[in-house]
Amino acid sequence: MFYYCIVVIVKIYNCSGNYAKLNYSRKTKMHILQPKHTILKQKEADELLKKYNISPAQLPKIKITDPALPEGANIGDIIKIERKNEENGEKSVYFRVVVA
Repeated sequence: MFYYCIVVIVKIYNCSGNYAKLNYSRKTKMHILQPKHTILKQKEADELLKKYNISPAQLPKIKITDPALPEGANIGDIIKIERKNEENGEKSVYFRVVVA
């Protein structure tokens, strides 16, 4: 029988120090201060890359284990992050590519 001492997002170590696998799921509620994360459709992603004349490798990265990612996000997907400024209500938009 194993007794788990430390819980990490992706890994669990039992008391004897051995690694045990954990199926990672992103079924967590969104916090009120967390910005909105959405997965871009392929057409939208292509338009974004063409508009800025870049490749997905040139976008900033976000880890697949990030709890803010929406369900169904896969490696290589482009994520749109919308942050709202509390002072003036303006929206800022950021893009990230999902990596391992």
